[in-house]
Amino acid sequence: MTGVAEPVIRTPDQRIRVFVSSTLRELADERRAARAAIEGLRLAPVMFELGARPHPPRALYRSYLAQSDVFVGIYGASYGWVAPGEEISGLEDEYRLAPPGMPKLIYLKSGSEREERLEALIDRIRTDDTAAYLSFDAPEDLAARIAEDLATLLAERFDQSRAPASAPGAPATSLAARVPVPYTRTIGREGDIAAVRDLLARAEDRVISLIGPGGIGKSRLAIESALAVDDLFPDGTYFIALENVLEPALLLPTIAYALGIRDNGEAALEERLSLALAGRRVLLVLDNFEQIVDAAPVLVRLFTVAPLARFLVTSRIVLRIRGERVFEVPPLVAPADGAPATLERAGMSSACALFVDRAVAAAPGFVLTADNAGAVMDICRRLEGLPLAIELAAAKARMLSPQTIAERLGQALPLLTAAVRDLPERHRTMRATLQWSVSLLTPPQREMLEDLGVFAERFTFDAVEAIGAGRTWGGEALDALGALVDASLVKQTDVAGRGVLSLLAIVREYAMGRLKERGEADLMRAAHADYYHLLVQRLAPQLRGTGQAAVLPELGLQLANLRAAIRHLVYTGRLDDAADFAWEMLIYWWIMGLFGGVRVWMLELLAKDEPITQRSRATAWFFALWGELWQRPAQEVVAGLGEVARLFAESGDDDASAMAFAARATARVQLPDPDIDLAERELRDAVERLQKVGNPWAEAITRVSLGRVAWLRGSIDDALAHLERASAIAETNGDRFTLSIAGNQRGRLLIVRGAVDEAEDVFVTTLMQSVRLHHEEGVAYGLEGLCAVAAARDDAERAGELSAAAAAIRHRVGVFDVEAFTVHALSLDEVRSRHPEQVAAGEARGRMLTLAEAVSRALPETEGAAAADALAHW
Repeated sequence: MTGVAEPVIRTPDQRIRVFVSSTLRELADERRAARAAIEGLRLAPVMFELGARPHPPRALYRSYLAQSDVFVGIYGASYGWVAPGEEISGLEDEYRLAPPGMPKLIYLKSGSEREERLEALIDRIRTDDTAAYLSFDAPEDLAARIAEDLATLLAERFDQSRAPASAPGAPATSLAARVPVPYTRTIGREGDIAAVRDLLARAEDRVISLIGPGGIGKSRLAIESALAVDDLFPDGTYFIALENVLEPALLLPTIAYALGIRDNGEAALEERLSLALAGRRVLLVLDNFEQIVDAAPVLVRLFTVAPLARFLVTSRIVLRIRGERVFEVPPLVAPADGAPATLERAGMSSACALFVDRAVAAAPGFVLTADNAGAVMDICRRLEGLPLAIELAAAKARMLSPQTIAERLGQALPLLTAAVRDLPERHRTMRATLQWSVSLLTPPQREMLEDLGVFAERFTFDAVEAIGAGRTWGGEALDALGALVDASLVKQTDVAGRGVLSLLAIVREYAMGRLKERGEADLMRAAHADYYHLLVQRLAPQLRGTGQAAVLPELGLQLANLRAAIRHLVYTGRLDDAADFAWEMLIYWWIMGLFGGVRVWMLELLAKDEPITQRSRATAWFFALWGELWQRPAQEVVAGLGEVARLFAESGDDDASAMAFAARATARVQLPDPDIDLAERELRDAVERLQKVGNPWAEAITRVSLGRVAWLRGSIDDALAHLERASAIAETNGDRFTLSIAGNQRGRLLIVRGAVDEAEDVFVTTLMQSVRLHHEEGVAYGLEGLCAVAAARDDAERAGELSAAAAAIRHRVGVFDVEAFTVHALSLDEVRSRHPEQVAAGEARGRMLTLAEAVSRALPETEGAAAADALAHW
């Protein structure tokens, strides 16, 4: 290995990269809009402000440009700052440095009186054949234009590069959206990746377990292996993080959520997963399995019913289940004891290569030389080739020379390792390195790191500030956090345009352990739970109305911590607060299909031998009975929900009591031999109660049940009246979810009645609502409804296409309910009897459509733009 004259500065993502060039302050709003549009297409925005701080500005944007695929220039009034000693601004320099063959999209802000030099630059751009330029008025207008132009550009490039020999109709897999893309270069794992690929390709073992101590690189190897085998799994690769899943009973709900399967209680979750995986060649990557290893037999049940599915598991311990093949993850190759301290020998070590790469990221001027090669070799040898330990040491290159790092490690590691003798050897080394890295922090920074251990997965700076109230670091949160990022102890990334923070699993484990040693774990758990409970109290009410579509993604971003907050409340004995938290989120659990996890915590709450209020008991029993209502309806369930309604009423919560009463009436309809008259009376009573307490969301849902009862009676007029009223209430209150449910029921009845045009309008509306809510099951209903419309018009190919597209969605999300098939299936069978070849041709095409393509084909042209925008942010 030789010295590095020009450091490689990696872009934040390795997907298709879009470089954004503009002045920073003048066009700050426009830059945010551009970033959101680019990320909405699952592309990587390459922007100056996202770069690593240690790099000089010019070096940063030049390196980023060299690695980018598309250039986006946004110009307002300012030509930008010209640095001392330079003749042109960074703005012009960026445009000039963009490679000639790179596509360039240029956007000019309307109404701007441009500086003379900027006007001259734009005149030159107009003569550039590789540049396309448009004007825009406002940031939101810019976002729409960028999304549309990038989508068109990518479609054109895809068509140009499509291989003639590719299999016709091969399904597209959005791999980049499923498997996290590493933010740094993977070094020294080529052979391991090839070995894991070989194991997966042989298909002899159902579960490949990557086993090793924390910090050895199991997760990184799993990610890189998943990215390397997408051709082996045409039906999808899914990465499922388990580091914050502490209860074995939550394994299935967590897998289901990652696969897009809603656990709404209407069917056993394991059954839905089995249906979703059956016949599909998919890879499920389960990361950090060791804390729920008791759930390992669940994998055996899944791969038994889904023989084409494979599981790639990372764990510190072996699962010991049938079908498992263990792959021991080795450390990186470190220099052997006694090896000559030369550049050549350092260059033969992947551990040294990793140190140099990360040291350059921390200190751009770092160069491996003959003078420091021996120290680098010594560092990697002491750290036994453990990647995370090496990265933590390399982060110190900003302040310390390799010789100083090696010397300090030599002093610290023996002492620290002795303190953790009960751990296996490499566990001791990793823990000792982590403690050494932490020891270099100031006391407030150390306390902050330990306090951050209460967070699950990703978290925001607002949340950090909230838990910092009264802590030693509270007044310097931003600076302390910056120090932790610089030390590679906290990771800073971006999700959907939001800056988020995270800890590696081993760092979080260390932090939580230190909190417990200090006796402050419960204190910080309480602070964490309080912050997220306040967040829920602020956001959850919007789920009942116009804020529904906006609040759902915000809660989704916070989901891991919302779950952790409930767990903290149950763990610390704040059972009434836990029940309140769960109830306030009821609509979110319902829409997103997350009842399974809540049920686990509510049953745990009931099992605790501690006093709780009647309202808390009612809440816990409601969640416990919800799945029984749909899966195992019985008089005992009806009676139980009646008791829940009574407990809510006696606790003074008339709103919750009315909702429980409506659930009891709905449970009556589910009974094997239902008393329809009694069910209808109780549903009407529930509607009156809900009107009285002012709960239009629950009223609309209950009116849907009334419509179903009327349908069972054979009265289409009454059923339509109830469903139309439910739709009107939902529309008035901005409740997209209920509008979709009620609309799909209305559409079915209109098809039966023969009102095809009216049914089409309804299904178009419901399909759009489902798209905006990211509700795949609702999309399937909408496609099936429009299939029935096409069949009624004798459009055989379109009917077959939409039916097959809907069936593919149902298969993927594990939803097969016969009643939902009835209306469109009968219409399809009828048109198939007349035009079998046309229906078959449509079905063959529909099976290959992506979700976005299916929605685009289903909707009229007037709705296409709105759907494209919604799908771009899916």
